[in-house]
Amino acid sequence: MAEQTERRKKKKVKVKWSKLYTFSCLRPQINDADQQLVGQPGFSRVVFCNESHLHKMKPHKYPSNYISTTKYNVISFLPKALFEQFRRVANLYFLLAAVLSAASLAPFSPVSMIAPLVFVVGISMIKEAAEDWRRFLQDLSVNSRKVKVHVGNGLFVNKPWRALSVGDVVKVNKNEYFPSDLLLLSSSYEDGVCYVETMNLDGETNLKVKRSLEATIGLDEEPEFTNFKATVRCEDPNPNLYTFVGNLEFSHKSFPLSPAQILVRDSKLRNTDYVYGAVIFSGPDTKVVRNSTRSPSKRSRVERKMDYVIYVLFSMLVFVSLVTALGSALVIESDMLNWWYLRLELDKDRFFNPSKPTFSGFLQFVRALILYGYLIPISLYVSIEVVKVLQAMLINKDLLMYDEVTCKSVEARTSNLNEELGQVEMILSDKTGTLTCNQMEFRKCSIEGISYGGDVTEVDLAASKRMNIDVERYRFSLDGSDSTSRSMEMFEISVSDGGLEKVVLRGEQSEENIGSANLTNSVKESVIKGFNFRDNRILNKLWIYRSNVSDMIMFFRVMALCHTGIPVEDDQSGKLKYEAESPEEVSFLIAAQEFGFKFCRRTQSVLVVKELDPSSCLEVEREYKLLNLLEFSSSRKRMSVIVSDEQGQIFLLCKGADNIIFDRLGDSGRTYQQATSMHLSNYAEDGLRTLVFAYRKVETSEYEEWNLEFNKAKATIGPQREELLEAASELIEKDLILLGAVAVPECIDKLAQAGLKIWLLTGDKKETAVNIGFACSLLRHGMRQFHLSLSREAASNNQLKAMKEEILHQIESSYKITLEENNKDSPFALVVDGKALEIALRSDIRHQFLQLAVSCASVICCRVSPKQKALITRSVKEYTGKTTLAIGDGANDVGMIQAADIGVGISGMEGMQAVMASDFSLPQFRFLERLLIVHGHWCYKRIAKMILYFVYKNVAFGLTLFYFEVYTSFSGEVLYNDWYMVMFNVFLTSLPVISLGVLEQDVSSDVCLQFPALYQQGQKNIYFSWKRIIGWILNGVLASLSIFMLNIYILSPASFREEGEVADIAHMGAITYTCVIWTVNCQIALIITHFTWIQHLFIWGSILCWYIFLYLYGTLPPKYSFREYQLFKEAIGPAPIYWLTTLLVVIVGLLPYFIHIVIQRSFYPMDDHVIQEMKYRGTDITDNPVWMREQQNSKKLKENDRAQDQTLDGTKHSKNVFDH
Repeated sequence: MAEQTERRKKKKVKVKWSKLYTFSCLRPQINDADQQLVGQPGFSRVVFCNESHLHKMKPHKYPSNYISTTKYNVISFLPKALFEQFRRVANLYFLLAAVLSAASLAPFSPVSMIAPLVFVVGISMIKEAAEDWRRFLQDLSVNSRKVKVHVGNGLFVNKPWRALSVGDVVKVNKNEYFPSDLLLLSSSYEDGVCYVETMNLDGETNLKVKRSLEATIGLDEEPEFTNFKATVRCEDPNPNLYTFVGNLEFSHKSFPLSPAQILVRDSKLRNTDYVYGAVIFSGPDTKVVRNSTRSPSKRSRVERKMDYVIYVLFSMLVFVSLVTALGSALVIESDMLNWWYLRLELDKDRFFNPSKPTFSGFLQFVRALILYGYLIPISLYVSIEVVKVLQAMLINKDLLMYDEVTCKSVEARTSNLNEELGQVEMILSDKTGTLTCNQMEFRKCSIEGISYGGDVTEVDLAASKRMNIDVERYRFSLDGSDSTSRSMEMFEISVSDGGLEKVVLRGEQSEENIGSANLTNSVKESVIKGFNFRDNRILNKLWIYRSNVSDMIMFFRVMALCHTGIPVEDDQSGKLKYEAESPEEVSFLIAAQEFGFKFCRRTQSVLVVKELDPSSCLEVEREYKLLNLLEFSSSRKRMSVIVSDEQGQIFLLCKGADNIIFDRLGDSGRTYQQATSMHLSNYAEDGLRTLVFAYRKVETSEYEEWNLEFNKAKATIGPQREELLEAASELIEKDLILLGAVAVPECIDKLAQAGLKIWLLTGDKKETAVNIGFACSLLRHGMRQFHLSLSREAASNNQLKAMKEEILHQIESSYKITLEENNKDSPFALVVDGKALEIALRSDIRHQFLQLAVSCASVICCRVSPKQKALITRSVKEYTGKTTLAIGDGANDVGMIQAADIGVGISGMEGMQAVMASDFSLPQFRFLERLLIVHGHWCYKRIAKMILYFVYKNVAFGLTLFYFEVYTSFSGEVLYNDWYMVMFNVFLTSLPVISLGVLEQDVSSDVCLQFPALYQQGQKNIYFSWKRIIGWILNGVLASLSIFMLNIYILSPASFREEGEVADIAHMGAITYTCVIWTVNCQIALIITHFTWIQHLFIWGSILCWYIFLYLYGTLPPKYSFREYQLFKEAIGPAPIYWLTTLLVVIVGLLPYFIHIVIQRSFYPMDDHVIQEMKYRGTDITDNPVWMREQQNSKKLKENDRAQDQTLDGTKHSKNVFDH
């Protein structure tokens, strides 16, 4: 056993990283004042390590490790789900109507009222249960993950996460998530260090270093835990991710603990074989769960407004019921007693007393509330539920939102918010993993004043379009010639044919279109992730034949050595993969590997690189001693490493922003400055972000003298330490020799063209967040930037009043500038530091902060905790009143996702926590554009049209009952058969409206993307405004009047058939009902702009179904068909007046809407009307300049946020084209 233990220890990784970084020491700093808090209120937790049985009983009983994200449980589902359903006004009304239907005064049977209500509510509850069941299964998957737990005698067995208890000792292996908040006891490294990925917690992509106490480093093998016992006294559970206060009592000694010893749940162990840890916080007590919020019930703005529409319809219902009750009372009191033929004295109905007209009128009011209930569309809610589910299925099946790399597609995890996607105005986003997908590509570089890399990108094509040129010039290396000192061959390729752009971008070989196979080879797609570089002059080891090889070697060495990356083996490709603080460092390391400079490993003070030796063309392994690493900071804007090679020569390798590096060049190092500057300008025009590489050789004596100064600065304690370190770095980072520059692409944010304001909320430090802001075009050159940050003096004094005054002064001065320069074209951007944000979010100055932030086009908030993300999201939503969308990819974004109107999770590289809490999940951020601008626009228009049509058809149908009641002196007789009433919403008008809600498209998806101004219709809620709602109600009133009055005045004065028979109530009801069915179905045909065979089948099929039903119902025996026996076959069917009346009534009923759309499209066209006519007339093809002008006007309209409510800028020009 001893030999086996000794053998294992020899295998342990002997790496000590504690001396690697010189700018920021990794050893934890213990605050003695904090340690004195242990044992006091808020710091009373006691954990008995390796004695979890002591936590099964009070006073040290703590929650289990089980977590739940569901909205319901078995007990709460029924009451909660019923409450959710009866929050809807229509459902509440129909519940009341169902109760009243039990009385004999009801005009319908109780079953006909109760059954639809049970059906509607049941369908909705089943949908809620299915969605929550899916959340339960996801929770079950997480809670069932396995981890090794010590069960005694040095034996570790696999247990599910949910079975963990506080005090358990667990073993977590490489690439596994931590099951709860753990105290790090030891690791596979000799000095107790481990590396943790915290993407799920704070969104940061760099690895964090954690270190165990020296007292527990020896607990590095399973048998060591046989007799291990210790006690932790620490702070109570809290959501603070970056703080921890506690003591470890072990071996009769007390050791202070800091955040460096805490492994937080849902972070991942990386680059470390294993760690041992003791559970401190479990389940709901863990920091990540404390930062989360319960899954809220979200309703879209359209649905909330729909409640008010129901209020309006209910008011109409009450009004017509009051008119009916008042009219009935007056008729009974004045005339009815004189109608001897009614023989009222024989009427035994206890609900009707002619001698008490007031009481009878009241009962008639109650009866009318039930009778006119068809004004309230009960089937609207269930129809919308069905439509939204089908919409979600179409979104999920969109092949253009399928990611072939991850084999994942967009998923609508809830269908309640489909139409909300079309009304988003504010996007709050996590940073790197969301906006850049944690990936960047190496595209171009400039070495010795020569530019390399000629791949054609979408950015290149977009730039040429902006400059209105029809000829693209792509530079490709075909013969190894240079582009600066030697002439470089150029090809001019016409791209007036849009198909060629796709060929070039996709790298499809086509000699007919391109004319050269060499060209195609130069632009084929990259198969190396992170490396999209095409230039035969330096690829495939050809750089060794260049004129000045020494500078090229040094350029590649800077790329391979000046970084904070860590190599990781890739078993599939045989090449190394890398993890680093930023995606661009990863792309540089991948590029260096492709050029023959493979960074292999790093130890305590050595960097190992396998280099291509130009003289022998062989790979040689070289070691560089790492002397110092000068980190990147927002003030330095550069990073340097000082290394010595195998010959003892000392080099300083530096990379940074161009202006910073150029200022530090020596006189002899500016040889390539002019050419490099020109290339940097060209790269920037291509939408690429750049870094400049430089170096210098340092004499040994100079280095030793400088190192003494630097170590002296490092030893300084106090606020001046950083200033002394920066001053010391300035002494060595001078007289540099310029090598060249590199370029990686920006993530162009096309959503800005749709007028969406984007906020970046990140846990990263300020400089990283700003870099990401430029990377994804949130920050652009020419933007006026405001920075909110505390001065060092204010931060060191830690006086809240002084800090608030400083931040408030910065906010007020910045907001004053926005007011003064509001008319200028340059937009504003706001960057807020972590501590400043904490002050700005306080209630007394939050209003001023939000006032400034909302006036800026882009906002970047740094060092934001998950709780702060949720607070910012709620504050923005409440302050602006606009629809907010939060998008993130880690557990740190869950609170923000749940607080926003719409939550979107990226199913990318950071686990599934964000996806589990989201309303929609995307495989990549780029799919958000299509989700909003295409599907959001469509869903908003569909749901808006659907609701308005529902209101129209129910008003048109319901008011005919009221008119008949008035016409018959409030007799209480029902015009229609009970089966007609049931069939109206369930069968005869349901399918066409569902097809409208699922398949309607005002314009195609391509046009939606070409004309982003169309998205503004949803933001302004144009299609569901009160003006339109009232208009459709009036349209329904006019249609009902036309239908009833024409039927009465056509059928009443004359005989109905040749034999002199007149129309009775059965004839009148069937004919009027036929006119209603024809009118409402023809109306929806006028609404629909995108017809498929499905719409035609549903619309005309519904009308046909009415005739089939009327015929079959009439064939039933009179016992079942009552007055409708053989009605269609023998009475109304053979009568010509029946068919002529139907035709006339439908034409007159639709005339008001037809006149309205003719006037609107002719004189007041809306955006989609203009585009539809251009597409219909083929103007987009026959007059392409006009089409392109309208497209550009649309984009400008959104970018400047000056769109008009109705017409696109340039509509007059388009209309002139139509007139011709």
